[in-house]
Amino acid sequence: MPHKKVKWIELFYDLIFVAAIATATHTLLHVENKTIPMEYIAKFVLIFIPIWWAWVGQTLYINRYGEDTTKDRIWMGIQMIFVILMTASLSVNFDAYYLPFLVGYLGIRLVVAIQYMQAAKKESGERKMVATFLGYGFFIGAMISLGSTFFDSWVRYFILYLGIAIDMLIPLIGRKHIKKVAINTPHLVERFGLLTIILFGEFIVSIIAVVDVGDQLYKSLFILVLSFIVVLSMWWQYFDNLDKKIDQGSRTSGQIIVYGHLFIYMSMSVIASVIQLGFLYEIDKNILVTITFVAAFIYFIGTTVVFHKYRRVSDRLGVKQFITLSTVHVSLWGAAYLLPINEMIIQVELAFFFILYAFITLK
Repeated sequence: MPHKKVKWIELFYDLIFVAAIATATHTLLHVENKTIPMEYIAKFVLIFIPIWWAWVGQTLYINRYGEDTTKDRIWMGIQMIFVILMTASLSVNFDAYYLPFLVGYLGIRLVVAIQYMQAAKKESGERKMVATFLGYGFFIGAMISLGSTFFDSWVRYFILYLGIAIDMLIPLIGRKHIKKVAINTPHLVERFGLLTIILFGEFIVSIIAVVDVGDQLYKSLFILVLSFIVVLSMWWQYFDNLDKKIDQGSRTSGQIIVYGHLFIYMSMSVIASVIQLGFLYEIDKNILVTITFVAAFIYFIGTTVVFHKYRRVSDRLGVKQFITLSTVHVSLWGAAYLLPINEMIIQVELAFFFILYAFITLK
């Protein structure tokens, strides 16, 4: 499959999502009575999903139909304005910023719907049918979310996220036809890799936040090295799989890459926040252990599923390897609960697991 080159405007588009992802990640840094209230965990998920889906919408359109024409650039420019508006409206105080958030999100989705409808006019056969299906399907999802403006209290949010859920289900419902218009695998893999770099940027922000180069220099240096080992091993495992193990000739609908990365990205945000939670906040050890190892397990499963599908058969993770990694993870998790350890040891365990994960999947 020929490699569809990533355009500079796509990289510019990604840049706008840096602030949105940071806002979602920082939602988890709300510690009350040594715990993170479930309200903030739920808000993290509710903030993260629209960010991810907004990015996915434009990325998949460009992958299948984008041509980097003046028209495409203008539509992307308009969409970027709505992305900035949505990002500026992201807050744990949903009620106060609901209207600008809704306008930003609906603007993003309607632009994508219009782009598909325009693409359908010049395409034929399966490509025309898929563009038409996605264009009108996304329009319906956006209109359902728009209906939330007629309600108050929790009903408003239920309607909003019902529309988002339907929007996300549209490609799955039409998978039978969509897979006939296969994604450009090299382009999609590269696009997700570029957004993953932004997520790794959140790790660096967290590491910088906990490093105190004043009175606790030696302790800070140890934290810096330890935390960076976690990040480096995750980066190494992810991108070496991306570059060396992926079958770039795969012709699929790309849905495992798309939906699998929702869990990968959310878990990465949580692990990035764990660095600050462990060293800057007074949080119950068992809460920290739970958050850390649940997020690490979701990341492990997410990357395993995504890469298993797109790896060359000879490079896929074997059953014995999967069982070994799962057993090590559960053992470390149990030890963190049962033994009187601190946040340093938790990071050591996390580093050990990700080093092992990288070693086993890349050898």
